[in-house]
Amino acid sequence: MNLAVISSHKCQLHDMDDEHPESPARMNAIQDQLLTSGLDMVVRHVEATAATRQDLYQAHHPDYVDGIFVKGQKEERVWLDDDTLMQQGSLEAALYAAGAARDAVNLVLNDEFNQAFCIVRPPGHHAEYDKAMGFCIFNNVAVAAYHAIREHGLERVAIIDFDVHHGNGTEHICAGDQRIRFYSSFQHPFYPFGGDKPSADNIHLAPLQAGASGREFREATKVWFENIDRFAPQLILISAGFDSHVEDELGQLRLVEADFRWMTENLKVLADKHSRGKIISILEGGYSLSALARSAVAHLKALMD
Repeated sequence: MNLAVISSHKCQLHDMDDEHPESPARMNAIQDQLLTSGLDMVVRHVEATAATRQDLYQAHHPDYVDGIFVKGQKEERVWLDDDTLMQQGSLEAALYAAGAARDAVNLVLNDEFNQAFCIVRPPGHHAEYDKAMGFCIFNNVAVAAYHAIREHGLERVAIIDFDVHHGNGTEHICAGDQRIRFYSSFQHPFYPFGGDKPSADNIHLAPLQAGASGREFREATKVWFENIDRFAPQLILISAGFDSHVEDELGQLRLVEADFRWMTENLKVLADKHSRGKIISILEGGYSLSALARSAVAHLKALMD
């Protein structure tokens, strides 16, 4: 059994409102598609555990983390930014989302699995070192990266983000840290209205115009693979945002399942070469439920092949 699917029902506790696109239904859609596709019988399901403050301090300013814990105890709803609401249950959901990413690192680097996919929410890649942003409270992939470095002694970790939105939070946290290479493709100009140029030499950006198809996506990102090959990462982390799919109304890119599979297959080749096949993928965006579910299954099939 080489792939773990890590999740928790606690991630369903975060519910901003019935009209908000980042809803608990996203996780249900993926789980249903795993059943329909037959993958549910092939993967190993693992229940996530909650991140601790110490886990979060590795990627975020302690004052920010402590402030979120205070806000999480309030009975009233608290807006962290214009898009991100905390209510009863949000803190617990965010802790289990970040905890799943940390758990995935432990399971994969301790050789219990070759790959892991974290079906979690809230997403994380917009959360910066000291602030929440864009549906995100804690930066799950950054928590995973720094856990791998600080607790497992890794010296080279690659993070690849193909969400329709630029992973500004991951860049903010990791910029200048030569132990990490961050690669982000995204629609530009578009929320969060950055990514014009990399903030450090370990950041690699592939901005795409609205309407870009898989052809433009592949052309813009294929240069990453040689760079990743030279970096020789000991672990590959993926911020798997499927809102770049043509059916997703939150963006205007035109990717399809085959494009996510193509990216995953190329990353798997590099993981097989440099990191003993070790890949961890963490769910980010994806708001058209059918497209999200189909894309996630295509991604998992490529990881397992």
